[in-house]
Amino acid sequence: MVSLPNEREPRHISDGDLLEIGRGVLKAEAEELALAASRLGPEVVGAARLIQSCTGRLVVSGLGKSGLIGRKIAATLASLGTPAFFLHATEGSHGDLGMVRKEDVGLFISHSGETREVLELLPFFRRIGAPVIAMTGNLDSRLAKNADFVLDARVRREADPLGLAPTSSTTLQLALGDALAGMVTELRGLCPEDFALFHPGGSLGKRLLLKVEDLMGSGERIPKVPVG
Repeated sequence: MVSLPNEREPRHISDGDLLEIGRGVLKAEAEELALAASRLGPEVVGAARLIQSCTGRLVVSGLGKSGLIGRKIAATLASLGTPAFFLHATEGSHGDLGMVRKEDVGLFISHSGETREVLELLPFFRRIGAPVIAMTGNLDSRLAKNADFVLDARVRREADPLGLAPTSSTTLQLALGDALAGMVTELRGLCPEDFALFHPGGSLGKRLLLKVEDLMGSGERIPKVPVG
């Protein structure tokens, strides 16, 4: 019988060595981000302009850890005024593609570029004429070859000690999504007041939008203190 990791005796590692492991993960991911920044070129500009000019919505899709990153990217763009939603790759091919329109733009995330469930969405987008942006670590993949714009999400190695878990790759995916969001924000000319409109429940929204008249009553509702 195979014992699970959480059932085994923990390894003895000194505090100093453990700290270095944590620092090593952050440094490895930071190096991958720096390399990706140096690779950015016309493709990310084209993708940002495509998203900004979209008259529909940005449809972000992925599976597994890439899917979780996709949810965050969609949420970030939506919070900055770009209509966006996450489409689960598996649910998409089982009916949820009915949410997609020809005016939309797809952003498909797959580290391998060969995720079957993501690839199955491509024919539908092609059939209705909706363009697709690919974010992948494999520029020779089927996803990359069938996209209108390809964002290079390659990493040399994952940052976890085993070099296997999605760590550097998902950090880079998230950062590329943030880069797109930042570029589209500039293209839209978004200002703090616009941002506040989408966050009425947050402290920024209250600070910029809340007026005295929103809280103060009128007539008999006005609080009064008798004089004398």
